Amino acid sequence: MSNTELATTRESVIEQHSIDYIPKSERHGKVWHQGPFWFTGNFVLPTLITGFLGPSLGLSVWYSVLAILLGACFGTFFMAFHANQGPRMGLPQMIQSRAQFGSRGAIVPFAATVFVYVGFLVFDTILATQGIALIAPDSKILWYPLLIALSIIIAVVGHDLLHFVQRWLTYILVVVFAIITVTAIIYFSTAPIAPDAPVATSGWNTVAFLVQFSIAAGYNISYAVYVSDYTRYLPANVSAPKLITSVYAGAALSAVWLMSLGAILASYIPAADPILALKQIGDVLFPGFGTITVLLSVLALISIMGVNAYGAMLTGASAVDGFKSVRPTVRLRVIGLTVVGLVSLFIALVIPDNYVGSFNSFVLLMLYFLVPWTAVNLVDFYFVRRGKYAIAEILKPNGLYGRWAWRGVVAYSVGFIVMIPFFSVSFFVGPIAQLLGGSDFSFAVGLVVSGGLYMIFSRTINHEAEEKARVASDLELEGAQR
Repeated sequence: MSNTELATTRESVIEQHSIDYIPKSERHGKVWHQGPFWFTGNFVLPTLITGFLGPSLGLSVWYSVLAILLGACFGTFFMAFHANQGPRMGLPQMIQSRAQFGSRGAIVPFAATVFVYVGFLVFDTILATQGIALIAPDSKILWYPLLIALSIIIAVVGHDLLHFVQRWLTYILVVVFAIITVTAIIYFSTAPIAPDAPVATSGWNTVAFLVQFSIAAGYNISYAVYVSDYTRYLPANVSAPKLITSVYAGAALSAVWLMSLGAILASYIPAADPILALKQIGDVLFPGFGTITVLLSVLALISIMGVNAYGAMLTGASAVDGFKSVRPTVRLRVIGLTVVGLVSLFIALVIPDNYVGSFNSFVLLMLYFLVPWTAVNLVDFYFVRRGKYAIAEILKPNGLYGRWAWRGVVAYSVGFIVMIPFFSVSFFVGPIAQLLGGSDFSFAVGLVVSGGLYMIFSRTINHEAEEKARVASDLELEGAQR
């Protein structure tokens, strides 16, 4: 095979883009593919764990399911509306933030986002290893590096492979977990209730309901930082309502389903562990089916680990580019992914194995950092600039949008600060949260304050100058294709 043929083959397999613009000539994919992608992206063991919280706080199983339903549907609303930004702008999700925060001002939401990606990558690694331990030696030294290496390889190949894997895993997951869910409902409705099971003493608890609602909402809001990374390759003229609906349906359905299953398992199984609980209920059907279910969940985890590594690389490269210009090459992606993998491996090796409690705090911390960002970003896209950006200027560290865009920075900062009294996590309960019995309404405060302030500040934006830059930007980016 010639060098030219080798290069062509490589380019057909390995994604060539990173934080740069996707030309319209390279756009491909179908809107409906977004549904299975986000279904599988959410159909992982951390989602199951999120449903454990309500029962652990004394909330009955059906009130827990109601809180999950309302919270997940609320959080997915914000996440899904980011989907429309990808095809309109042709950029990864977080680099778009430069239009609101500036190339250097965006470092705060960038840092928070990398924290989200790496955090999920770490928890996914721990859970996948515990799942593998059902049939193989439980060795951190063996499985942690291997699993992270697999996720890095998937992320290096990139966008199309991630979509392919996620789409086909959806079909398998739906069948297997439908069987598991039906089995759980039938079994727990007829089996004797253990006296130390949470369901034996649970009932209504206002604080627990609100906490379960918040964590379900925060979990899906956290996916807001992912969305455009996987919609930016779609043709620019795709239907916005159909795209948003597809993303919403996939992410909301899987979240409600798996969190609710988690609530059922945690209610009826004393001191429930997600891995062992799945194995237990699967083996009710026939011995070994529980192990099959867990191993399938491990495959889904490895896939979403690739998604997390990919996003961390894109966001990290965007942050670096704000201070020192980088070339968006395959080499950059490989270096960035290697760094992400090594950092994640180190953290995974040093944190305690008791991840359930720390995971819930992690989800709430994500909510705190991401809510002001999503409010500013969505208000800017839908109400201020209405999807019209000078894309080439966003990619320039010294472009039209500047290094420090005070409107976004101030709106984000004030929104975050006013949320603090409403925080309620294991290591800190704000004064207003204390008055509310530990209930956490910080997400509502952050959305209103950050979004509202940015809307007010944006009245002074010079849209005429930006429109001229936009026209020039379109010619610069797409002129060669015309």
